[in-house]
Amino acid sequence: MFLLYTLLLSFLSPAANTPPVQEITLEQLQANTIQNNDTLYVVNFWATWCKPCVAEMPYFQEAAAQFANQKVKVVFVSLNYPREIAVIDRFAKQHKITQECYVLYAGNPNVWIDKIEKEWGGSIPATIMYKGGKKVFFREGEFTQTELDSIIQTKNK
Repeated sequence: MFLLYTLLLSFLSPAANTPPVQEITLEQLQANTIQNNDTLYVVNFWATWCKPCVAEMPYFQEAAAQFANQKVKVVFVSLNYPREIAVIDRFAKQHKITQECYVLYAGNPNVWIDKIEKEWGGSIPATIMYKGGKKVFFREGEFTQTELDSIIQTKNK
């Protein structure tokens, strides 16, 4: 009986410290991440339906924890439809995402993708890093934990 109660409670109670998912425009995203300061902004584009995205998400969470005492900020940007914000929010709570998590409200991807990165073909997962107001890294594709940690460490110097 105790096990059943514990399982039920874990499904009903929200994850601790999981901020609500918010809609963000491209302009707001860029204003929040392309800042001329010494923080490394690691922006991961993903979707709940993307298996490679979901598989690598714990690597970003681990990196955020590992670099928590440094000027590194991990931001998740979902490319699900904005109308699916409740789905994304449930996913974030279920996966205990404590980093900022947004759903991009930017319209036609054929228009805004080039504004983020001209080399981006549009597939996900995709990750871009900014420091000092400039792009310092871009990758279209998956990471291993070791690769991600190494790149963050190198770009955060």
